[in-house]
Amino acid sequence: MGKGGQDYANNSAVESPSGKEIFPAWSKSAEECEEYYQVKHQFGLSSAEVEKRCKIYGYNEMEKHEGVSIFKLILDQFNDTLVRILLLAAVVSFILAWLDGEEGGEKEITAFVEPLVIFLILIVNAIVGIWQENNAEKALEALKEIQSEQATVIRDGKKIPNFPAKELVPGDIVELRVGDKVPADMRVLKLISSTCRVEQGSLTGESEAVSKTVKAVPENSDIQGKKCIVFAGTTVVNGNCICLVTRIGMSTEIGKVHAQIQEASQCEEDTPLKKKLNEFGEALTLIIGIICALVWLINVKYFLTWDYDNGWPQNFKFSFEKCTYYFEIAVALAVAAIPEGLPAVITTCLALGTRKMAQKNALVRKLPSVETLGCTTVICSDKTGTLTTNQMAVAKLVAMGIRVGTLRTFSVDGTTYDPSDGGIVDWRAGLMDANLQMIAKIAAICNDAGVEESGHHFVANGLPTEAALKVLVEKMGFPGGLDVSSSGHNDVLRCSRLWSELEHRIATLEFDRDRKSMGVIVNSSSGKKTLLVKGAVENVLERSSYVQLLDGSVEKLDQRSRDLILDSLQGMSSSALRCLGFAYKEDLPEFATYNGDEDHPAHELLLNPENYSSIESQLVFVGLVGLRDPPRKEVRQAIEDCQAAGIRVMVITGDNKNTAEAICREIGVFGSNEDISSKSLTGKDFMVHPNQKDHLRQTGGLLFSRAEPRHKQEIVRLLKEDGEVVAMTGDGVNDAPALKLADIGVAMGIAGTEVAKEASDMVLADDNFSTIVAAVGEGRSIYNNMKAFIRYMISSNIGEVASIFLTAALGIPEGMIPVQLLWVNLVTDGPPATALGFNPPDRDIMKKPPRRSNDSLITAWILFRYLVIGLYVGIATVGVFVIWYTHGSFLGIDLAGDGHTLVSYSQLANWGQCSTWKEFSVAPFSAGSQTFSFASDPCEYFRVGKIKASTLSLSVLVAIEMFNSLNALSEDGSLMTMPPWVNPWLLVAMSVSFGLHFLIMYVPFLAQVFGIVPLSLNEWLLVLAVAFPVVLIDEVLKFIGRCTSGWRNSMTRATTKHKAE
Repeated sequence: MGKGGQDYANNSAVESPSGKEIFPAWSKSAEECEEYYQVKHQFGLSSAEVEKRCKIYGYNEMEKHEGVSIFKLILDQFNDTLVRILLLAAVVSFILAWLDGEEGGEKEITAFVEPLVIFLILIVNAIVGIWQENNAEKALEALKEIQSEQATVIRDGKKIPNFPAKELVPGDIVELRVGDKVPADMRVLKLISSTCRVEQGSLTGESEAVSKTVKAVPENSDIQGKKCIVFAGTTVVNGNCICLVTRIGMSTEIGKVHAQIQEASQCEEDTPLKKKLNEFGEALTLIIGIICALVWLINVKYFLTWDYDNGWPQNFKFSFEKCTYYFEIAVALAVAAIPEGLPAVITTCLALGTRKMAQKNALVRKLPSVETLGCTTVICSDKTGTLTTNQMAVAKLVAMGIRVGTLRTFSVDGTTYDPSDGGIVDWRAGLMDANLQMIAKIAAICNDAGVEESGHHFVANGLPTEAALKVLVEKMGFPGGLDVSSSGHNDVLRCSRLWSELEHRIATLEFDRDRKSMGVIVNSSSGKKTLLVKGAVENVLERSSYVQLLDGSVEKLDQRSRDLILDSLQGMSSSALRCLGFAYKEDLPEFATYNGDEDHPAHELLLNPENYSSIESQLVFVGLVGLRDPPRKEVRQAIEDCQAAGIRVMVITGDNKNTAEAICREIGVFGSNEDISSKSLTGKDFMVHPNQKDHLRQTGGLLFSRAEPRHKQEIVRLLKEDGEVVAMTGDGVNDAPALKLADIGVAMGIAGTEVAKEASDMVLADDNFSTIVAAVGEGRSIYNNMKAFIRYMISSNIGEVASIFLTAALGIPEGMIPVQLLWVNLVTDGPPATALGFNPPDRDIMKKPPRRSNDSLITAWILFRYLVIGLYVGIATVGVFVIWYTHGSFLGIDLAGDGHTLVSYSQLANWGQCSTWKEFSVAPFSAGSQTFSFASDPCEYFRVGKIKASTLSLSVLVAIEMFNSLNALSEDGSLMTMPPWVNPWLLVAMSVSFGLHFLIMYVPFLAQVFGIVPLSLNEWLLVLAVAFPVVLIDEVLKFIGRCTSGWRNSMTRATTKHKAE
């Protein structure tokens, strides 16, 4: 990368060839710029000078940032507490499986399933993470595509077309034409055409193409004010000019955006949910460590014994086999405590959420964004194209009255380029008077734009203001009614076409900045030549001497009529309408015989733009229109929804202050009579504000106009520092850094640039602000559902830990092996947890304030509830194990049908001493088609023979967790008010989970792998009898929760307030 990528100067300066001085080219004349850069625009730089400057500045290209290595990306995926615990458990399990494998036998198959499944989970998780990381780099790649690849440059006095743009250096002379992409930041030296317009909205946020000038501007001008500078990556839409390269590579405005995107990508933070899960993982690590240590301490007597001699321990005896056995229990405990299925269920729920949002035109690019949307507290919205349609439309039509000094005003409805969208209020179609006909004629013919239907939308070809005038002509209709036969049925602009057929255009007086008008000379159907003019009302009025009245008569334009027209102009301008005036002239002696022939003497007049003002004099003024980029119809309601939901809306736009304030009042960001002097600032004013954070903390909406990319970034950064969760919308290149920095970057799908889309987390397919609000509601619903299944899975894991801990504490044989727990966590729990993601949203979900990003995922009360539930799960699973060994019947259910031998609880708790028991014998028992006999070694009854008891424990665990999923339908709502069928997917999921459990139980191969056997009907009745009370226990706890909710909430608020202080 050459030195062109270095930022030599500050944001408002251009680097000199010497590399030492600062030179603001926009505030210097063209001659001063040529002198400073030691170049003449007629000849350009010499080859020797180019070579010298190339060594100083390098190439005109974006800096190539070194991406993160694949090895670093892989390591980053394991920088997560839960993942590390899983990895440790998998490694230990694999080692133990290997040791078991040395002995061979059936246990080998079972032992290897668990570590392999955990490794598979970790690999899939890493692949997904790496894929998401790589997506972050695409925004920078998309930015490079915006750069021009070729340019027309003048060097050594020769014009070189298709010159590689990356070889440009400061001081190069470049010629720009219509359609060219600007290759570098350049100072305009000379206009070849009368005017040159550049579309730079994607960089500056302006809603219209900007006319460029040769004239210098003040040195402290903002980016929008630099009218004599063309910026890299923008496009010439009209005219051609000669320019001087002043900045290249990373020193250009687009280069700064590139650097800001890179900087913003380094500042990306974890989502609120990810932070909560990481905190949970750290707490889980501590809890697992403590419980594992307790299990070992409780059981150390079984593998380490010693004798005392004179009070000192001697003759230590260590059993490696038993030590390994209890180590396996500790590993089982870790597996039980970790919700292995949680990452997969979260991903599934988020993916389902993205599908729901896609149906509402919100396309989510990054899955975690779905959840983050739910706690959005501030939406920073662009104005143009998001709050407004980005389609200019005529809102007011002012025509002359029946006599001098009178006006007629018509309101025009419609917000799009669709001619059938709205109409003119109180309009009599087909009955236009002469004055209105002239307005329609000028609007139709003095116009280079077009409108066409593209899919379900109408799009403009050419300048938006001119396209809006064409739509107005269609709404006005044609005098005497429209003769459809003369124009195709699919012709969108039928009336404009008819006017063009009647008045044949033979010459154009192009728009320029000095006279601020455009004119066309037409050969009318009457045979006369007529000049039709449109432009800035003040300028057209200044060159008008007459006025046309309603009946077509022409009268002298007196001062009273001028003042009346100017008052009307002032009223429309104060409503943020952009006004255009219309006039005509029929006395054209120089053009009486002109028909467009280049040899005609009048043609010479048209070649010199300086003659246009004199041609456009003594005009007849006919009327004016007010245009605007109208707000979307549904935005006002969406703003009200945001206010009800406790979400603040801030409008950040590159457009001018008056226009933005008028739109904000209309859509409800500000009240119609609200004093907004402290709430509406320009980006520049905000940057020098003495207390920026206090300004941002104001209640209600805020407006920032004339905002540059760095202003947007600073606002987002300050809001995030203040603890806000920020959603930022944007469509242009200039928005990309702020989109990247925000918690949720929202790009426009229709008008948005590829750079903005790649930098975003979500894309709006319809470019509509109300879609964001709908997505926030969906995000809140998804978060509530995620909270339900996270709590459900965690409560299940607490139960598994309690079961293993009780087993170890009581000294009875191990009830469930790790592979069974892994199956429950991953497969059996998975469908119900996923189905909880389909819980219907609360009706008042958008009436509540957003949750704080630091809100606990699991409150103290919820944790207590699930500790109680978990304790019952432990008691139930261990209890059914003990019942099978010690009882022939339970709750009237006969359990002796399989012929198994009953033992006392004392024998079960001391089963390790079985070999010392005299005359201990065990009868064979059956399980399905199998018969288990222990004639050779009765003690195997507690190792191999526990398979039936273990199956009962596993089945109770599965049944309890299915019932517990019903408890998770609502945090505090009873099943009486929130019955299971409100979420039919949950009932289906429970059936699937039970079906999977039956599958591993009744398919012999799978039963062997999981170490279980088929159960009889009576045994299933026992399972259900032991499992069902979990519903009753949680109903009691929910009732207590409802009764104490007010007290708990007040305690939480007091604690939060105390922490804040």
